[in-house]
Amino acid sequence: MSRLFRIVSPVVLLALLALSPVAWGQGPDSGTNDFDALLAAGEFPPAIQLAKQAQTAEQRDQMFARLARAQAAGGAKQAALASVRSISSDQYRTETLIGLEKPLTTRPGAMGGGVEPDFDQLIDLITTTIQPESWEELGGPGAIAPFESGVYVDSKGTLQRAQLEDHSGRLEMLRKSTAADSGNRRVAVSSPLRKISLNRLEREVHLRMAAGEPLDDEMKRLAGIYKIKYVMVYPATGDVVIAGPASGWTPNAEGRIVSTETERPTLRLDDLVVVMRNAQRDGGRYGCSITPYQEKLAATKEFLAKSAEKNINPRQRDKWLEDLRQTLGKQEIEVYGVDPDTHVARILVEADYHMKRIGMGLEEGTLGVPSYLSMIKVEPGQSPPPMDVLRWWFALNYTAVATTEGRNIFELRGPGVQVLSENELLAQDGERIHTGKSTQLNENFAHNFTKHYEELAKKYPVYAELENIFDLTLIAAVIQKEHLAAKGDWGQTYFGAGGRYRPERLLVAKEVETIMNHRVFDKKHIIAGVSGGVSVDASSLLKDNFIHEDEYGLMDADLKGSVTPKDLAPEAWWWD
Repeated sequence: MSRLFRIVSPVVLLALLALSPVAWGQGPDSGTNDFDALLAAGEFPPAIQLAKQAQTAEQRDQMFARLARAQAAGGAKQAALASVRSISSDQYRTETLIGLEKPLTTRPGAMGGGVEPDFDQLIDLITTTIQPESWEELGGPGAIAPFESGVYVDSKGTLQRAQLEDHSGRLEMLRKSTAADSGNRRVAVSSPLRKISLNRLEREVHLRMAAGEPLDDEMKRLAGIYKIKYVMVYPATGDVVIAGPASGWTPNAEGRIVSTETERPTLRLDDLVVVMRNAQRDGGRYGCSITPYQEKLAATKEFLAKSAEKNINPRQRDKWLEDLRQTLGKQEIEVYGVDPDTHVARILVEADYHMKRIGMGLEEGTLGVPSYLSMIKVEPGQSPPPMDVLRWWFALNYTAVATTEGRNIFELRGPGVQVLSENELLAQDGERIHTGKSTQLNENFAHNFTKHYEELAKKYPVYAELENIFDLTLIAAVIQKEHLAAKGDWGQTYFGAGGRYRPERLLVAKEVETIMNHRVFDKKHIIAGVSGGVSVDASSLLKDNFIHEDEYGLMDADLKGSVTPKDLAPEAWWWD
């Protein structure tokens, strides 16, 4: 027995999923080939079919661009976005979207007057959630339209049409497409190797931003990938793909977004864009430094010289240390090569500062990573180490980039991150003099930190975030050096150096409290201060002798097994 469902509303009726048994191209109006006339009349479904039948890709792109403009002008926002998605040229698609940004984000008719319910959002929700390609605005059989009063959903009418004998095959096609799973609904499921098409992702991000819509978490978190394994290119489909293990994600106690499976931070879209642009502009060179001011170092040197002239009463020790800290003052933060208000810059500074606090014994390390001060041993009659300025900094630590004979797949090999060290001398005027050398004690701390980096990253996820950024940096450098974007027909028109995508802006400190600590040996103070930072130069790694050819065939197998699925939904950009 059929039922009639009525939802009372004072203004508008909405008919849902009214299917027509006559396919476009088979009805009485199918003889017209006048594309302009169809656009002028608002007959978008037959216009879509004509655009699909264009003889060349250039003609097809032009027709879909004109169609998108007409749909946007008529208020068919999602239909316009679908037409832009069908433009194959990155450059032409970007130009079209830039021209459409205002009409896509302005609702037709919203010019004042009486109170009018907005059903555009409801229609958009339905047509983008329930099989987007099946609605008539995109050339499919489904119809949805507003009525004059109330909200009216007639399941009886829909069921009657669905029971009609269909000779065109449209209903069977709709049934199969409804049952199909593009894979993008299962982003929370763990995957040993999730793949992301960077050019498809760029397209979908640009479509959302042009329409004034926020990015979803899948885009921001790169589908839950928490470690990069490969970058691949498929010239046949035009896809540049990154791949790695993935899972769902959740905030941890610090508020970082981490994998529900490994508790490792997920990759971030903003970080990818920042390091890609750096690779294009500066060849993968960037970093940060945390250093004392020269004039403060000079004042500190004078303060210590005066203090050495007399013994310090134990009861005055705390005041003396506070005076010393005030004399040295704060340290300057400098970020170069990337914008200082990005998440990349924040992680560089945070990881560097935290590492120095571990080195000074102000934060607890892990087993095998004692602080620098705790490692100092002074035998009876020996003098303590001189007050040099210690320098520790993070750098890339990869052993190779593996590839195949066809150079269509590349794998990062090596731990990714290391800590390096140097002892700097301090001139009378406070100038730090680089020696290019490191004492054994100083080198031991750097070596221990590097050796136990994985354990440190588990305890303090900021180090895993730094490793993610380093991985993305080397991937971006490989894409640039090997011309993978050109091989994949990816214009990088939105994510690239000249693109309009804007990463989130964050507050990053310009100064930090001085990182120093002390120990007392035989009534004598040993003072240790530290400088350093993060120094990244991906270009130095990508010389020919650093790129090795895989001899076992495993990478070729992963390349073939990761190819873009033929049935991937038009709006999809990742798959397992």
